[in-house]
Amino acid sequence: MLLAVFTFCMFLSATLLFLMEPMMAKMVLPLLGGTPAVWNTCLVFFQSVLLAGYLYAYTATRWLGRRTQIAVHVGLALIPFAVLPPHIPAGWEPPAQSSPVLWILGMLSVAVGLPFFLLSSSTPMLQRWFAQSAHQSAGDPYFLYAASNAGSLVGLFGYPLLLEPTLRVSVQTHLWSYGYALFVGVTVGCGALVWRAQPNKMVAVEAPREPAADSANGAAWRERLRWIALAFVPSSLMMGVTTALTTNIPAIPLFWVLPLALYLLSFVLVFARRPPLSHVWLVRRLPLLMLFSMLVYVSKIHLPLLILFSLYLVTLFAVAMVCHGELAQGRPPVNRLTEFYLWISVGGVLGGIFNSLVAPLVFSSVLEFPLVLICAALLRPSIDLKPETPASAAKLRRGDFLFPLAFGLCAVALTLGVSNGGYLLNRVSGRVIALALGALVVWCLSFGRRPVRFAAGLAALLVAGSMYTGAYGRNLLTERNFFGVLHVTNSPNGRFRYLIHGGTLHGSQSLDSGQSREPLSYYSRSGPAGSILDAMQAKPELGSSSNGHHARWAVVGLGAGAMACYLQPSESLTFYEIDPAVERIALDPKSFTFLKQCAPMAQIVLGDARLRLRDAADGSYDLIVLDAFSGDMIPMHLMTKEALALYVRKLAPGGMLAFHTSNLYLRLGPTLGALANDAGLACLMANHTQVSQAEIDEGKGASQWVVMARSRADLGALGTDAQWRAIETPPGTQVWTDDYSNLLRIINWK
Repeated sequence: MLLAVFTFCMFLSATLLFLMEPMMAKMVLPLLGGTPAVWNTCLVFFQSVLLAGYLYAYTATRWLGRRTQIAVHVGLALIPFAVLPPHIPAGWEPPAQSSPVLWILGMLSVAVGLPFFLLSSSTPMLQRWFAQSAHQSAGDPYFLYAASNAGSLVGLFGYPLLLEPTLRVSVQTHLWSYGYALFVGVTVGCGALVWRAQPNKMVAVEAPREPAADSANGAAWRERLRWIALAFVPSSLMMGVTTALTTNIPAIPLFWVLPLALYLLSFVLVFARRPPLSHVWLVRRLPLLMLFSMLVYVSKIHLPLLILFSLYLVTLFAVAMVCHGELAQGRPPVNRLTEFYLWISVGGVLGGIFNSLVAPLVFSSVLEFPLVLICAALLRPSIDLKPETPASAAKLRRGDFLFPLAFGLCAVALTLGVSNGGYLLNRVSGRVIALALGALVVWCLSFGRRPVRFAAGLAALLVAGSMYTGAYGRNLLTERNFFGVLHVTNSPNGRFRYLIHGGTLHGSQSLDSGQSREPLSYYSRSGPAGSILDAMQAKPELGSSSNGHHARWAVVGLGAGAMACYLQPSESLTFYEIDPAVERIALDPKSFTFLKQCAPMAQIVLGDARLRLRDAADGSYDLIVLDAFSGDMIPMHLMTKEALALYVRKLAPGGMLAFHTSNLYLRLGPTLGALANDAGLACLMANHTQVSQAEIDEGKGASQWVVMARSRADLGALGTDAQWRAIETPPGTQVWTDDYSNLLRIINWK
């Protein structure tokens, strides 16, 4: 019974912890434009509180008696009932013109800091109590860590697969509160079971060393630093993979939990009594996975979603298994259990801080992902695949000569690439680039037996790949912040200026002064965007001298400002933009001149559109254009029933809504069609995919748009335009709300 109660309590505490993480992040996400950085920042908070919980457990078990520990811990567990159920405190809104990182951390501290702290301290505390019981397994309670991580997996997958699709957020939070009450009751039971354990019945554990001996022993600190490093790398890589996977697809709980679940699964497997995967087998195969991941990063290619997911997730899992396997094999005796968990938690927190707080300030691109791969290569233990022979030794010696020579050539090539403005490699055909990178991969793989050499080879591949700027041409400006990475580039042919967010084009302007006022790419006059503006401006009630009413329109998402070139002298235009960096770039004539040339008086409102549109008077706009993107995706909270009701309130009589839905991975038409049907709105969609090569050469591109209005007559000329058609909404398509969305049904995995 003792083992069953302790196992269930640890399982339940971990399940509640990892139900809370995606639930709170989903609640915060709509306030911050749907950016994937929300999840990583939330992870930093949860890792930090986890560290605080482990520190509390370490201190309590070191300085307090067993019965005092039980009394204090149970007393503290009752305090969180004052803040339950979990919710965003009233009056908390993110800052509009500064990084919201500190706001997120502060809000989470107030909302869920107390219950998360108590739950996080349970893993080491309960294991220590179990070690002080008379159970036959008390001498090595590390197997309970596997039960805790199994509960973590249940919580992680239970949320996106069970709770999120079926229950509203308000119901989820109340169910979670009932689960926490059950946890407190079981914790009391665990304390009662060991409260009366007699000293002579307890399993003897090794006496702790004196602090003075610890401080004098450099080996102890080397061991602790190794624990930190082995915990740092998987934590950082997990966040890097999450960012990579959610740059061009929605930041939703399922895509958050997959990397975290594999990260936790590695703990379950390596700390099991009989690990199912051979540590040596994984160590030997890790180099190939890291090489392919590095190659995808440096080549900047767009892989099918299924392949990209598989590669990055398998690489993360293999790295986590190797690093955590090294931790499991070097775990200390039970008297140092809480200290061991404390230092592992320190490494995890440092990994989160590096990715979420340090990297955006230090790196202008997402450089932390390849750098951590290189660190993982350095930490990988050296394992000989076969006995060394004189011939193999001679081969390694030749490699010792060739390695610095090849590395030097890469550095020289990089210098030439930079000094030639990046044109050198961009003028080489894609096949030659692929062959060059492939040769580097094969060369680097030959160092797989030697960790330091292999890590240096990955670094060389990263340096060589940095010369290749990708399909968007020479980079002029890079800016990174909480909302992502922005690039301003000149096209390879030198005719156009591009604005890139992540890996997605968000604006294009001709560098020909005679064509600089012409909207291009998704916004060309010959495409759906042009027909939307023509239909609005052709309405007889707008611009009439008799009524003095002129069109007022708003665009959610500034981009490069191309939509401003549709503005007529008598019209007014307001942009809503969440990213201050986008505003700076669009207003800088060294980057783009759309605003300066076409709409110098246009108003720009910073902040999330859902929050800022509330301040506009009802009936303010004749046209609202939803053109906000996070990577390649419209933020989900801009496509819900509540959001649509807000837009309709802000529309003037006869006004229109326009949604720009072009993206790689999601079929958004049916979702918007279901929203329009639910609201009783007329709805049409144009899928402009037939673009000629001549149009492409002129900077025009394919695009997909959806329009809505209170009646079909309000759509004006679009109602009779052949390219605009009704949306086919499959039976059973559910309406998205702020409490419910289901993206798995609309993902195009191919």
